[in-house]
Amino acid sequence: MSKIINYIIPPKNWQVIVAVLVGLIIGIFVYIFYVSNAVSYLSDNPETCINCHVMNSQYDSWNHSSHREKANCNDCHVPHNNIFNKYFFKAKDGMRHATMFTLRLEPQAIKIKEAGIEVVQDNCIRCHSNLITDHRVLTLDNSYHKYRLEERKCWECHREVPHGKVRSLSASKNSLIPNVRKPIPDWINNIVNKIDK
Repeated sequence: MSKIINYIIPPKNWQVIVAVLVGLIIGIFVYIFYVSNAVSYLSDNPETCINCHVMNSQYDSWNHSSHREKANCNDCHVPHNNIFNKYFFKAKDGMRHATMFTLRLEPQAIKIKEAGIEVVQDNCIRCHSNLITDHRVLTLDNSYHKYRLEERKCWECHREVPHGKVRSLSASKNSLIPNVRKPIPDWINNIVNKIDK
């Protein structure tokens, strides 16, 4: 054990430099954590989905849909079969989204991935199962939904639920979205302004 500790500890003349570098790295990670509002990704708040400004059209279309009153982004786009799968899927999807946004690789027309298609379909059925099976709501012959759920996705017929005709990043021009907080805290801006004067 002492060999490992001696191997990790830098020589005396490097200890200050290593301490400063470790401090800088930790500081950068804390700043990235703050700027990305990382804690918000653990919640179900729909405003989290617009932290990176890419999903504004999708947020706006959901915000003006009937789903806004009953469902948030995670109710449709994250699996609900168990808590571990939910947060694993959120982490995997979130890392992909963060990478795409950071590297500016997001496409003009955002399309759902195959894994997401299955999750959304399962969640449509989970929330609306009473409508799919209730003969009083449908017709005397409920075979339409019963047999077609394996063949088709819900949105093939219910096309504009809940995002309407959103097809690209600029689909909802002049849409009102919540103010996203400033990435640089006021106390840092105050320090920079004092230095500039």
